[in-house]
Amino acid sequence: MTLHDYLRGLEGKRAAVIGIGVSNQPLLKLLLGAGVDVTACDRKDRGALGALAEELEAAGCKLRLGPDYLEDLDQDVIFRTPGLHSRFLEKARAGGSRITSEMEVFFDVCPCPILAVTGSDGKTTTTTIIARLLQAAGHTVHLGGNIGRPLLSGADAIAPSDWAVVELSSFQLLTMKKSPHIAVLTNLAPNHLDIHTDMDEYIRAKAAVLDYQGPGDRAVCNWDNEITRNLSDRTAGKVSFFTRISGQIPPRGCYIQGEAIRYRDENGDRPVLPLADIRLPGVHNVENYMAAIAAVQGLVADETIVDFARSFGGVEHRIELVRERGGVRWYNDSIASSPSRTIAGLKAFPEKVILIAGGKDKGVSYAPLGPVINDHVKLLILCGATAGAIRAAAEGAENFRDLDILEAPDYPAAVTLADQRSEPGDVVMLSPASTSFDRFRNFEERGRVFKDLVNALPERDS
Repeated sequence: MTLHDYLRGLEGKRAAVIGIGVSNQPLLKLLLGAGVDVTACDRKDRGALGALAEELEAAGCKLRLGPDYLEDLDQDVIFRTPGLHSRFLEKARAGGSRITSEMEVFFDVCPCPILAVTGSDGKTTTTTIIARLLQAAGHTVHLGGNIGRPLLSGADAIAPSDWAVVELSSFQLLTMKKSPHIAVLTNLAPNHLDIHTDMDEYIRAKAAVLDYQGPGDRAVCNWDNEITRNLSDRTAGKVSFFTRISGQIPPRGCYIQGEAIRYRDENGDRPVLPLADIRLPGVHNVENYMAAIAAVQGLVADETIVDFARSFGGVEHRIELVRERGGVRWYNDSIASSPSRTIAGLKAFPEKVILIAGGKDKGVSYAPLGPVINDHVKLLILCGATAGAIRAAAEGAENFRDLDILEAPDYPAAVTLADQRSEPGDVVMLSPASTSFDRFRNFEERGRVFKDLVNALPERDS
């Protein structure tokens, strides 16, 4: 079925789209352009939508806004937003409405093979590596899902020889009845249990990425994660694994031997990527590369993988290598808006780092961060509303030993201090452990400001 066929099947039917955010706006325009009777539903009021409300109404869209936006849903087709569980949706389903999503319809109409990545951690980096590797090998790639752009509205422009690479959340998979041609499960651990009924529902949602595969499809699962290893039995396709545990060799897939990632299958066993060529810090990124290597077997040459790894500095704002200057490496980890994310970032580096941290308090404890700072930080530079709380956590930890702690009024001053105190071989990392809302709209803006400051520093000899 093509996108044109799908839209033609909506003739004379009514559709509702839940959520008028950026990701659903292309869907609204697509449906309205096809002459579908569309109602857009959103908790925001008219004032919050601004000019968008008038634009949608001018295109023929009906609006249902405010706290009662989900009541009395009875349209023929309802496009839910990921993560939405509601008794109103279940009532609509019981009344005959079809509940679907932009991604589910894309799976129905996509003319090219789909490669999907899901898991609890590592999805974005693994998805990005896979997409970039396929592009480097000469494939035309359409990147979407949780990253990239909404893909449904452009499905008719996709060629059968292209690849769609998508990152999928458990919410997108929850009601999915199709699986991708190549599925990657990075790992599974308790997550989003404030939304899912329980861990079993979370696992069932993730398993949908495998459940509908056929004999010609492929799956990549984490051998070291008991849940994903057990879920591998649910696919009818061929399974590859990856493991970072020393001495473990999976029946098929990637493992580490010596100082290289190797790949093993029925055609033999060979080294693919020297660990020293991976620019991204941390063993978790070695896992991400192993998952990607297993996913692109037969599509990307080993030489292309090595060339890519030598130059890839990471996904923006996620321990992203911004610049190497005078022997000092600068990293942007602006996505770290909680102590746990900063702890993970600090543990990614073998050496002690110069850490720039602080931002807006969101009511979490910084106590767990204190000991990790003392173990992994050589100089702590603080700015923002949480500077005092982070200082207290570091100084109050049992392993505190006169760590050098400085405070700066803003990011320009913090970057200047880090530059003045850094030496060749040092790592400087922005990892705030706090939200950005004291000074920035979001973590992306915060990260871009930091990168601009770092890139504006004059060259210096190493």
